[in-house]
Amino acid sequence: MTAQEIIGYMESLRNEKQRRILMRFFKTGPGEYGYGDEFLGLKVPQTREVVRAAGVDFPLNQVPELLTNRWHEVRLCGFLILVAKFERLATTRQQQQPEAIRQRDSILTMYLQYAEQANNWDLVDLSVHKIIGNWLLLPSELGDRNYKIKVLDQLAASPCLWKQRMSMVCSWKTSQKGDPSWCLRYAEIHLHHPHDLMHKAVGWMLREMGKRVSMDLLRDFLRQHAHEMPRTMLRYAIEKMSDAERQEWMAARKENNEKTTAGKEQR
Repeated sequence: MTAQEIIGYMESLRNEKQRRILMRFFKTGPGEYGYGDEFLGLKVPQTREVVRAAGVDFPLNQVPELLTNRWHEVRLCGFLILVAKFERLATTRQQQQPEAIRQRDSILTMYLQYAEQANNWDLVDLSVHKIIGNWLLLPSELGDRNYKIKVLDQLAASPCLWKQRMSMVCSWKTSQKGDPSWCLRYAEIHLHHPHDLMHKAVGWMLREMGKRVSMDLLRDFLRQHAHEMPRTMLRYAIEKMSDAERQEWMAARKENNEKTTAGKEQR
């Protein structure tokens, strides 16, 4: 299959009713975070079928044609092809192989180059942990851990909301593999982010870190920061705790906010 054949086939599956549903769901109206995004009306399993048909040997140099396409689902197809390629090169047998390392770095570089094309939360969440998250844990010719931190810091500092979300959600993979450091670092960086989508992402990743690595680490983070966390972020982070413990954390946050408000009024 070529990129043009993929695009033509996906356009042939256009579903007007589903398209309208998706455009509402992904907030594509004026002033909303997904404004201007265009949908064909395909469900994710349909896109995954196209990815399987294209195969992991789909030419890497044709992927940008998918990533820059106007249709949301075609861009998702391009990102999922990159995921499939990267995961094939990240198996235990391939991890230390020089050629596999080189190819993984090429995929990572392309992903970063076209990161702004992942211009909605699903495009980020279905791909970033499997590419950037995996790359953080594996050998790379591009640089050491300090270089990788620099890459994520640049994403976190970008004015693009979706790059910022990438810097956080990529820690889903690192936490799954037992490394909490990436989650904790970028949760602190994004602690006061103004957007609700980032509040959800930070809370979600903290919850996953607690579940996969250590609930005690999560509690330590909350003891330091729960008082200043946005309500949605805290609520997501404590979602898997007991009802009694959730109430304690929410009450502590509320009490602190009330004290802060009272202090401001006195001044």
